[in-house]
Amino acid sequence: MVQKSPLDDPEQAAYAWARFRRIMRFMFLLTLGVVAISLALLWKFGSEEASIHYYIAAALGIGFTMLLASALMGLVFLSSGTGHDESIEDPLSDED
Repeated sequence: MVQKSPLDDPEQAAYAWARFRRIMRFMFLLTLGVVAISLALLWKFGSEEASIHYYIAAALGIGFTMLLASALMGLVFLSSGTGHDESIEDPLSDED
């Protein structure tokens, strides 16, 4: 029989998703800071011939990479922190 996930409870799900959104807001602000610092360093130590496209590509690459990594890790924390991972049924388990 399939066990119920803690995320099936609307109150626990609302708390978990609020926590996920809080983590993502923090990571978005951190990402903006890292992108600003990296662009400043590229401007200061970069070559004079670099075009604006170089800076746009660097900002988008750093920003999307950090946001994607933080979203995936946030989902891992959401799943593990709520007990959703323990609610699965493992058909390969040796327990009878």
